[in-house]
Amino acid sequence: MTPRPSLGLRARLLFAFALLCVVTAAAVAGGSYVQARNAILQRAQDAAVLAMTSRLQALYPLQSATPNQTQLNEIATAATDQDCCGVAFYREMHSPVAGAPPDAVPGAGPPRRLRPGSKPSAVDLGAISPELRREVAGGRTAWQRVVLRDGPWLIVGTPLLIAERGQATRASGIEVYVARSLAAEQLSIDELALSAWATGGAALAFAVVLALLASRGVLGPVRELGRAARLLGEGELRTRIAVRGSDELADVARTFNNTAAELERHVEQLREMEADARRFVADVSHELRTPLAALAAVADVLDEEAAELPEPAGRAARLVSQETLNLTGLVNDLIEISRFDSGVAALTLNEVDVAELVRATLRARGWSEPVRTELPPAVTARLDPRRVDVILANLVGNALRHGEPPVSVRLSADPHWIALEVRDHGPGLKEAVLPHVFDRFYKASAARARSEGSGLGLAIARENARLHRGDLTVTNASDGGAIFTLRLPRRADDLDGDPE
Repeated sequence: MTPRPSLGLRARLLFAFALLCVVTAAAVAGGSYVQARNAILQRAQDAAVLAMTSRLQALYPLQSATPNQTQLNEIATAATDQDCCGVAFYREMHSPVAGAPPDAVPGAGPPRRLRPGSKPSAVDLGAISPELRREVAGGRTAWQRVVLRDGPWLIVGTPLLIAERGQATRASGIEVYVARSLAAEQLSIDELALSAWATGGAALAFAVVLALLASRGVLGPVRELGRAARLLGEGELRTRIAVRGSDELADVARTFNNTAAELERHVEQLREMEADARRFVADVSHELRTPLAALAAVADVLDEEAAELPEPAGRAARLVSQETLNLTGLVNDLIEISRFDSGVAALTLNEVDVAELVRATLRARGWSEPVRTELPPAVTARLDPRRVDVILANLVGNALRHGEPPVSVRLSADPHWIALEVRDHGPGLKEAVLPHVFDRFYKASAARARSEGSGLGLAIARENARLHRGDLTVTNASDGGAIFTLRLPRRADDLDGDPE
């Protein structure tokens, strides 16, 4: 299963810092912006209402309780200053004022909008919403912010009330509306928003710088730890990390150093034990050669006299002779494998005809008849004939003992390599056995406690192949049987590197 791609630690740190900064800056700047905006608009509204009511108070007492259009214009002019404009309406209960324009009565005529592009000289009904008209008609001062084509405006409406001594306050029917442009306040709000954006951008840049510094402080030790772990995995057991400070990363570095030291100590112990074991095997094998030579001589005599001995004695003599031969073969294999382990095994190279070398191996062991061969002529290579003979003897012997006929040996070659395939037509090898075929003393079946060979033949065969800078592999054929393939360079002494 392919792992999903993920962001690196540096990218995640940058993203986390940037996200935190954006959220914090948006919350702080947004809250400040909203509060400042509301405060600016509230101050503008309060100032407009206060100025309007102050001017209107100077009009009392009114010249007439039923003003005409000229008097309404004077009231509207008195309620405004140079920064705003206004209009006054007069209405009676359910009837318009004589001489008043049709739009001076609520609901009279279609609404009209202010002309765009410049400050209007008066307020008309198109800019005043029905909701605001209802609030003012009910005897309350009300205001409303509207957005026209030339920007935001604040419209304040108030009724003029009649207050007489000893009587309840009542509406006069005169409504005054004043419109004040909020362009200056909007400019201040825009500047505040721009400042908030600039502050957020600066905070984001600062967060990125902090994230880079933090990632450098964190990722530097992490990279060093990764490099040290990689070197340790490659066998550099003396790898250590410099411990800096006393934080969690320093604890990790200290733990890594302790682990590496313990691993180095255990590996050194294992190497010493392995060297002792190999030396012990080599020493014992060499020490056994002398007594085994004497036993082999005695076994030869017993084998010659076995036919003349009584049956139990003759069978015992043959058994002693056979086991002496088996023990001699095991000791020789142990000595051979110890040479590979100690690195003293060497090649004695000669230019040989590979086909003739194969025939000589089969002929020397009496396998020429049961083994089929495909050996093209004139295939030469510079090899060690004795070691190739050992390889072939092990492969063909295993095929004859554990496989089923026909057993075949096939030779193929190219300008740089030769390949020898030894195949049988038996059941093949189990999948669980294939990776361990060349292990020392490996047995495919645990029930087979005693085998005909030493258990080192295929291991020695592969070591001989690698000594030639070649290789030995095994696979199962699709139609049954095992195929061992020996691949060797035609010029082992001139080849650099491993086989492809």
